[in-house]
Amino acid sequence: MATTVTFKEEETHSLNNENRSHPNEMTKASNTGSEDDNNDFDTCGWILIVFSYILVVITFPLAAFYCINVVQEYQRAVIFRLGRILQGGAKGPGLFFILPCVDTIVKVDLRTTTFNVPPHEILTRDSVTVSVDAVIYSRIIDPVASVTKINNVYAATQLLAQTTLRNILGTKTLHDILTDREIIANTMETQLDEGTGPWGVKVERVEIKDVRLPQSMQRSMATEAEASREARAKVIAAEGEQKASRQLKEAADVIATSPIALQLRYLQTLTQISAEKNSTIIFPIPVEFFNAIKPGQ
Repeated sequence: MATTVTFKEEETHSLNNENRSHPNEMTKASNTGSEDDNNDFDTCGWILIVFSYILVVITFPLAAFYCINVVQEYQRAVIFRLGRILQGGAKGPGLFFILPCVDTIVKVDLRTTTFNVPPHEILTRDSVTVSVDAVIYSRIIDPVASVTKINNVYAATQLLAQTTLRNILGTKTLHDILTDREIIANTMETQLDEGTGPWGVKVERVEIKDVRLPQSMQRSMATEAEASREARAKVIAAEGEQKASRQLKEAADVIATSPIALQLRYLQTLTQISAEKNSTIIFPIPVEFFNAIKPGQ
């Protein structure tokens, strides 16, 4: 008797080890069993199914308009028979025949959909209140999960996007929000994709549309930017005057080495004056004339 108990304990231990070492196979087996259970109807269910077939045969010309459904290329059909999904999951595209009274068809659109995250105020890490809105691009990749695991997949995705946006921006400063929009959008896309994955939804893209600041903050930033521009303009003007003074000094040194160059400069200046004021008559006097009439010579 003791030997038998020992054998059973060893057998149970080995079976548990095999189950732990092959979790995927156990999951597949359970999924297969659930699909088989979906196709096992009780006696009442089979009676209703047979009655539906008889009803279709009797009212064939008229029943064809109600029993035949067309699923487009961008759609998939999830068919429930007596509340259970038919084997094979989502079907489509193409033409499908459903039984009246026992079959229910739900069409799922697989195209990419967009929705806006409405603007809402968020308190940043540096205690600044900003209003941020975004746009989300998503599509359904698992029609069965989007129908059976959540009531309204689009509304749920939108609410999750609002919460995720608020949580992410709450850990950022105002400077990070204004300069790192792409990084914030990528982080939000990753977190949204993880949250909507069990629902059969794939988040393809997230974009931050606009960041609105309070009026007081806008005036403060405008004043700061204006002061910064004025300071930069003064620095540029000072650098220009410094370069101009150096050029003038070099020009004065060149003219000082040649008296003829100084006379030519005088004549050029007189030409410019005569072109602007023609009513004025100017008689050029050489500089040497003033040197000759200096007192004490």
